[in-house]
Amino acid sequence: MFSRILVPVDFSEKCRRSLDIAVNIAGRYEGSIDLLHVIETLVDTEYSELESFYRKLERKALKDMDDLVASYRDGTADIHTHILFGNRGLEILNYAKQRNVGLIIMNSHAVDINQPAQGWGTISYKVALLSQCPVMLVK
Repeated sequence: MFSRILVPVDFSEKCRRSLDIAVNIAGRYEGSIDLLHVIETLVDTEYSELESFYRKLERKALKDMDDLVASYRDGTADIHTHILFGNRGLEILNYAKQRNVGLIIMNSHAVDINQPAQGWGTISYKVALLSQCPVMLVK
């Protein structure tokens, strides 16, 4: 059922909870986990103009990714790491579709019950709304 799970990460403490849940589910279904970090690129700017800047961000993300998965490298989870560049929401959705992901698990931000419209622009809301596969939001 959930043989391939996508966990988009921003390296916050909350994303560790999403990864914990993914490891648990992947273990039950003998699935694999794709850990994805998207480096947001600037709109109306060519990648080549800021390549050294993006490469520096990529090196930092690779280190953070290794640190994040270090405690899961005991063989209990099949985790693959990926870094993409672009619009976070779109890259997550495209990755999930292209790789036939069965479930996306990602953290969501708290929404003020008195002003719920402010939460509608979040990446997690957009992914949950537009994804072609199930999405689990972790609070």
